[in-house]
Amino acid sequence: MGNGVFNVAKGRAVELHNRVKNNDPATAGLMFRVLKVTEADAVLEDYEDYAAILAAAGNTEADFTNYGGGITITDADIAVATLDHATDTYRCDIPDQTFTAAGGTLDNTTAKVIICYAPDVAGANSTLIPLTHHDFVATTDGNDLVASIHVDGYFSGT
Repeated sequence: MGNGVFNVAKGRAVELHNRVKNNDPATAGLMFRVLKVTEADAVLEDYEDYAAILAAAGNTEADFTNYGGGITITDADIAVATLDHATDTYRCDIPDQTFTAAGGTLDNTTAKVIICYAPDVAGANSTLIPLTHHDFVATTDGNDLVASIHVDGYFSGT
């Protein structure tokens, strides 16, 4: 297991990140979703929308107390992607995400975070384009659960 980019997002992650930042469309956002069971990365990366990920027998979304279907990240939460000529990279970043009082009544051991682009944050899972996946192993227990994805951002293209 590890971190990676979904095939459908290769070559598009920076564009979709910046669309959220630029309110293009105004309903766009990033969806921060957590899986408690996941398939191998090579299989996972072939899915083209979040509904397909959940429909697969090997993937199960988290359902711990106060999960609420994940976190919506909007333009106000992010900066435009950063182009770094010194390291020849383009980076997309999000702040650490916190699930307040995660678990307690219903606990999960998590496996992965999936970051998706949503053209409309109120849209169905079938409209969510999965961008990246990140190992995220934690067990909820009623305390805050903080997800810090990567020091260099959730996506780094070279």
